[in-house]
Amino acid sequence: MKLGKFSIGIGDRFSHQGKAQLRAIMKASESGLEINPVWNKSNREHMYVHSEPIDTRKEADEAVKALGYAGPYFVDADHINLDTVDRYVAVSDFFTLDVASYIGKPSTQEDVDKFITSCEKYLGQLQIPGIEKPLEITKELLEEISNNFLAATQQASEIYSYLAKEKGVGNFITEVSMDEVENPQTPIEMLFILKMLADKGVPVQTIAPKFTGRFNKGVDYVGDLEQFAKEFEEDVLVIDFAVKEFGLPEELKLSVHSGSDKFSIYPIMAEIINRYDKGLHLKTAGTTWLEEVIGLAKAGDDGLALAKKIYANSLNRKNELCAPYADVIDIDGTKLPSIDEVNSWDSEKYQNTLRHIPEHPDYNPNFRQLIHVAYAVAAEMGSEYTDLLKKYEDIVGGCVEENIYERHLKRLFGI
Repeated sequence: MKLGKFSIGIGDRFSHQGKAQLRAIMKASESGLEINPVWNKSNREHMYVHSEPIDTRKEADEAVKALGYAGPYFVDADHINLDTVDRYVAVSDFFTLDVASYIGKPSTQEDVDKFITSCEKYLGQLQIPGIEKPLEITKELLEEISNNFLAATQQASEIYSYLAKEKGVGNFITEVSMDEVENPQTPIEMLFILKMLADKGVPVQTIAPKFTGRFNKGVDYVGDLEQFAKEFEEDVLVIDFAVKEFGLPEELKLSVHSGSDKFSIYPIMAEIINRYDKGLHLKTAGTTWLEEVIGLAKAGDDGLALAKKIYANSLNRKNELCAPYADVIDIDGTKLPSIDEVNSWDSEKYQNTLRHIPEHPDYNPNFRQLIHVAYAVAAEMGSEYTDLLKKYEDIVGGCVEENIYERHLKRLFGI
């Protein structure tokens, strides 16, 4: 099983927008661009909304059937580990192996020495085609990298081996995720992480490193764009070298997590992957849950009233809702409107405050980030929320489709 050159993760908290998401991807395909849709949902999200992995599979299959989509598509068990993988085995064919928590965990000195010995040919100056300056490889550096990443790659190997036994070799896509950590991985570290994975027989097809800068949920990238461009380009070149050098799958490509709404880095990524003719997996294209709330506000009447209720409940529970996402949100509480103020808004004001159009004078990234982490509030509403999604399906679905196609796919791929 192979992932296409370009693939897009389309998360959907409440499993109602599969057709709208797929319509956006099919619209992009009219330009001759094939993008594999990957429906993804993490264990944490399933717990918050009381759903099951089978719900994501059903959503994907039903959308594909309803729209007559004939291309490849996948269902991603997002950010799983050995403790959580079992419930996904039967229904997923894409597995994001989250090994970030094992970075820095100790390995035996024997394993460290064995890895360093296997890298002796790379000691000194290593020239990676396309990277201007040679990489300086020392024994001390290899020891540091081993101590940081051997345990994490061993964990990836153990999860992969379990999946290979349960599903059969070649019957699923393997992604390795190391993005949810404090420090970014350097291109040199990426090179030897890939060697570790190759040594352990993990046929990784996408890898998600941590990049410099902040990838906050639902808002634009915050950081040095030149530094991001340098890291991204060097990672692309390192992957190209690693595929040839270590015998990794030829389709191996970068996966950008928390990629949703990172508009300022889209043209950078587009230029680099076009220049080197490489692929890309964008973990989440479009914040579907936020578009549902925007769609309800757009519908007016009871839809707008519920959108306001969601905000009121979110503001009252801000600390609780933000805690699990502390590393990927940055909310200035002094810039959040009061409940009374939001209750006075009309439909347009609510939409414009939440919709990610940074140049609009009403746009408020603090408001947007709070709603982003507040899907648990809607989940607790149960049918009060989902009944309105059904009632206003056309309006909400239109918002979802427009967001993915206009703000994400067109910008990322220059359609």
